[in-house]
Amino acid sequence: MDSSPPIADPLIDLPAALRTLASRGEPRRYRKGTLLIQEGDQGDTLFIVLSGRVKAFSTDERDREIVYGVYGPGEYLGEMSLDGGPRSASVITLEPTVCVVITRHTLREHIVVNPEFAFELLSRVIHRARMATQSARSMALLDVYGRVVKLFNELAVAQSDGTRLIGEKLTHAEIAHRVGCSREMVSRLVKDLERGNYIRNAPTGLCLLGNLPPRW
Repeated sequence: MDSSPPIADPLIDLPAALRTLASRGEPRRYRKGTLLIQEGDQGDTLFIVLSGRVKAFSTDERDREIVYGVYGPGEYLGEMSLDGGPRSASVITLEPTVCVVITRHTLREHIVVNPEFAFELLSRVIHRARMATQSARSMALLDVYGRVVKLFNELAVAQSDGTRLIGEKLTHAEIAHRVGCSREMVSRLVKDLERGNYIRNAPTGLCLLGNLPPRW
């Protein structure tokens, strides 16, 4: 009798709305640094993340980068091109990642059988559009410090000791890509906040020791 433990279902941790759709595809493993989607390419596939993390971003002709978001298990990307248009952003793996790849044909079949998923998909598209609007608003109306504070507040999770922790190990370059400024500017702001005893580096990430001042 085989006494080995059962193999865990890679879809078990997905939200219910995604689990049935993901079961129609095959999980694929990708190494860190694999480009899943190239901005401007034609594509008709949806990537559902099972494990790992991916980054959605754009670059210009001078290789300046803007990051739209970092996504992990239970998230999916590529839905913006399911209308047959070009990809609106590039997506790259930040660590070894497992995704299920779903074609537009498979998605259409899934929606025929599960029409409620169309509302889930529409809700996700609206959410991404709202986030893009908020990002554009921040770029236009907030200075660099305001954008950095907004990013930190969005990523920070409250801790039992009253501090807040950003679990991601963000480099100054990664922060700069997310808020649309230079790495040097981020480095100066972070050093000033450290000197002001507002933040400190922790083994598990960046610790916010209190509310960050609204202006600097």
